[in-house]
Amino acid sequence: MPENNELKFPLYVKAPLVMLGVALVIFTLHIASNIIFPLFFAAILAILLHPVEQFLLRCGVPRLLAITLTVILGVATLVGLLYFIYVQAAQLGAQLPQFKARLIQTSLELQQWLASRFGISNQRLMGWLREAGSRTTTLAGGAVTAISGLLVVATLIPVYIFLLLLYKRRLIDFLTQVFSGRRQDTNVAEVLHESKATIQSYMVGLLIEASIVATLNTVALLIIGVPYALLLGVVGALLNFIPYIGGLVAVALPMLMAFVSTDGYGPVMAVLGAYLLIQFIDNHYLIPRIVASKVKVNALVAIVGVLVGNSIGGVAGMFLALPVIAILKIIFDRIEPLKPWGLLLGDEEATRGRRRKPQALMEEM
Repeated sequence: MPENNELKFPLYVKAPLVMLGVALVIFTLHIASNIIFPLFFAAILAILLHPVEQFLLRCGVPRLLAITLTVILGVATLVGLLYFIYVQAAQLGAQLPQFKARLIQTSLELQQWLASRFGISNQRLMGWLREAGSRTTTLAGGAVTAISGLLVVATLIPVYIFLLLLYKRRLIDFLTQVFSGRRQDTNVAEVLHESKATIQSYMVGLLIEASIVATLNTVALLIIGVPYALLLGVVGALLNFIPYIGGLVAVALPMLMAFVSTDGYGPVMAVLGAYLLIQFIDNHYLIPRIVASKVKVNALVAIVGVLVGNSIGGVAGMFLALPVIAILKIIFDRIEPLKPWGLLLGDEEATRGRRRKPQALMEEM
């Protein structure tokens, strides 16, 4: 019998090494997030746009022209969405004095009510309000800085997408040879193929789900009579791209708008009820059938992953958390020693489809 020369370490030795490796990966991602995260975004968008490139190639368009047209189409779609949000936000900014007056009036009413009911002095309350205001200003300044940095980095994403599509075959060959030592390998080809298919299905499903949610949000806000219903509906749907946490912010924004732009608390409660109903439909009908069926990651891992992503890279890390975890699960399910980790990440036992020949998988990618 052939001897097994593989070194086996006890758990108390392997566990610190694994933790050290994870810590080094997280530290590297945090330090180099401005470089790595745009590449992650570009890779996801390149995979999402890959069918468009293949369609143009089948129509007889030269490869360089097909890649260029694909990138232009993707960038034009994204710029159109950002321009719509910018125009709506500019119109909203013109109403800021009215909202500020409403907030001042509400704060005075709150001071009087707290003083009469609980005996809280105006000085103590104003101290709390100043502290909350300073924290809000700090968060707003950080958000502006993050957005400014994102706009600078975003100019590189179209270049990254173009180069990733251009050197796609070279990158696939590189990954195959690195992980198998051969030019073609069934396991590596299957992992790459399933990762690409998972990201495509997840992103397409997410876009469909976001479109439905944006429509439901807008219709509900128009019925209630909340100003800027279209902007709030679209922004709320985009916030759903951030699992779990984004939904809370998506509900808070229209409630705040209803509070400062209408009289009484009826519209605020109506917005809360409408969004709870929409979230119920989204969580129990849309996500399980459109999104969650593509990425089988349990809720606990998804929430922890979102929080870790936020600690590493802010909003970008929160958005990338679920696709990255899904890809890790695919990899873990294909490596025997890592299968328990794949089981930990998964939501249910996934049936592995019939393996295809490596050449067929390579042709599809």
